[in-house]
Amino acid sequence: MNLALTPNRNLNPSDPRQLRLRSGLKEFTFVLALALGGCAYKLGPTNTVPAKAQSVQVAPFGNDTIEPRLGEAVTQSLRKTLQQDGTYRLDTANTGDVIVTGKVLRFDRRELSFQRSDVITPRDYRLVITAQVTARNRWTGQVLLDRKVTGQSTIRVGDDLSSAERQALPLAAEDFARNATALLVDGTW
Repeated sequence: MNLALTPNRNLNPSDPRQLRLRSGLKEFTFVLALALGGCAYKLGPTNTVPAKAQSVQVAPFGNDTIEPRLGEAVTQSLRKTLQQDGTYRLDTANTGDVIVTGKVLRFDRRELSFQRSDVITPRDYRLVITAQVTARNRWTGQVLLDRKVTGQSTIRVGDDLSSAERQALPLAAEDFARNATALLVDGTW
């Protein structure tokens, strides 16, 4: 006897508990079908290039600001972020498919908030790094990206503003690197 074709003798179409169970099962099936079938999230690279199919070489950034070693901090953060992203291989042997160059143009400190008792004395600052980033295809010379990218970090003024600034500088460089990596990775190379 085939049990799949045999009607279930315990089903009562007018039982409210069984109706709720069927309705819940239908909703669950619908949500599961949506989740598995039409996801907007995509795993892997967001452009059409397979992961690690192309390599990127990041040349040391120049520094047009008076802040020492800012170009090195930005270059190091960009290399680290590109490597962590994994869309492109980081190439250090001067054979990258894409060459990324840049120059730090500005390093600004802007007031965010002021002391309650003194409206002239800042309490918080925002550090902003602005750099021109250029990505060029090594083989064709085509410019893939050429734009200004910023990174920022917030600092609270304490007893020593210069040490607080030194601690926030790597955070601003990391924010810059995340923004630049997003532009490089999501580009249509």
